[in-house]
Amino acid sequence: MSVGTEIMYGEAMVPDAEWECYLNQKWNRDIVTGETARFPELTPQPEIDQRPHKVSFYVEKDKAMKVIKDLPQCLEKYGLDVKIIYSSGIALDVLPRRAGKGQALAYLLKKFEAKGCVPSNTLVCGDSGNDAELFTVPAVHGVMVSNAQEELLEWYSENAKNNHQIIHATERCAAGIIQAIGTFSLGPNVSPRDIRDSLKCTVELCNPGHEVVKFYLFYERWRRGEVERSDHFINNLRLHFNSMGTFVHPSGIEIPFSQCIDELANSYGDQLGKQFRVWVDRVSVAQICSDTWLVKFDKCELCGKDRECRVTTVLLSSRHAKLPGEFMWIYMHQTWSDGLLSGEEDQRPRLF
Repeated sequence: MSVGTEIMYGEAMVPDAEWECYLNQKWNRDIVTGETARFPELTPQPEIDQRPHKVSFYVEKDKAMKVIKDLPQCLEKYGLDVKIIYSSGIALDVLPRRAGKGQALAYLLKKFEAKGCVPSNTLVCGDSGNDAELFTVPAVHGVMVSNAQEELLEWYSENAKNNHQIIHATERCAAGIIQAIGTFSLGPNVSPRDIRDSLKCTVELCNPGHEVVKFYLFYERWRRGEVERSDHFINNLRLHFNSMGTFVHPSGIEIPFSQCIDELANSYGDQLGKQFRVWVDRVSVAQICSDTWLVKFDKCELCGKDRECRVTTVLLSSRHAKLPGEFMWIYMHQTWSDGLLSGEEDQRPRLF
C-alpha cells in the first residue's frame, strides 16, 4: 500500500516490520519535509495521504520535471537516497529509493519463496505512473486497463510493447482485469451475471460460491419477469433444494424450502418494470467435510429507494446432487445486517 511503502498482512493489517526497517536506510522524513518546503511549486496533499515513508504533494505538470530533477540533489547532501514518482498528471510522491510498488512486490515474492509458498501465478494491474514498476518484476503477468493514465501508456510504449506477459486491455477498470485473467488463462473470466440462462453453468463456474450467485440471478430475473414463466425452472429448483431443508428468516421463523419455492413461483413478475436489483457480496466458502460446504455472504435487495440487506449462511452438499458438479441446498439462515436501510419494521417472512 501507499505506493509500495507499506506491506500489511491479514484482517488485522499487521505491518511487515522487516520491510519498514529496510526502507529506513538513507531515509529521514523530517529532512524530506524540510527540504520540500523550499519548493513553492509543491502543495502538500492532505495529512491522511502522508505516511512514514511517503511524503506526497500536488504539482502542476509543467513544473513537475524541474522538481523531479532538483529535489534529489538537495537531499543527497544529507546522505539521503530518494525516489520521486509522478502520476496522474498532478500527484508527486517522495519515497525512499528502496520503496515502490515493484520493489515491494519483488520483496514479497522473495519472502514467499524463502517460506516455500511461491504463488503459481501473479497478475499485476495498473492505471497510473506509480504502477509502472509493477510491470518490471520478472515472471509476472501484467495488465494496463484501457483507461490508464497517459504517463503509464507512454511507459508501456517505450518499455513493454513487445512483452507478451503484459497487455493493454481494451476494457476499462475491473473489466480490464477480468479480460487479463482470461487472456493469461489464470481462472474464470466470465461473470455468472453475463450468463443469460442462470440455471446452467460451465464446469469452470460450478463451485459453491457461484451456485449462490446463480440462484440469486435467477431469483432477480424471475421476479422482474425476464425469464420465461415455466414450470421447468421451478421444478429444477425443487431438485436443488432438499425437501427436508429449512429457511430461517431473520425474524427467527423457520420455513420449509418447499414453501419458499411455492412463494417464489407465485411471485413471478411482481417487480416487472420496477427498479429491482439483487446482489450478493463478501462471499466466503468453507469446506466442512468432503462433500459439504458452508457459504456465507451478504444478500441485498434494492426496490426503488428501499434497500434491504441480510447476512446469509447456506449449507450446500454435493452428495445428494442429481448431477456431478451440482449442489443440493440443505439449510439457509439469515439475519438483518447493518445495511438494512429501510423496511426495518417489516419483519414478515417472505422469500429468500
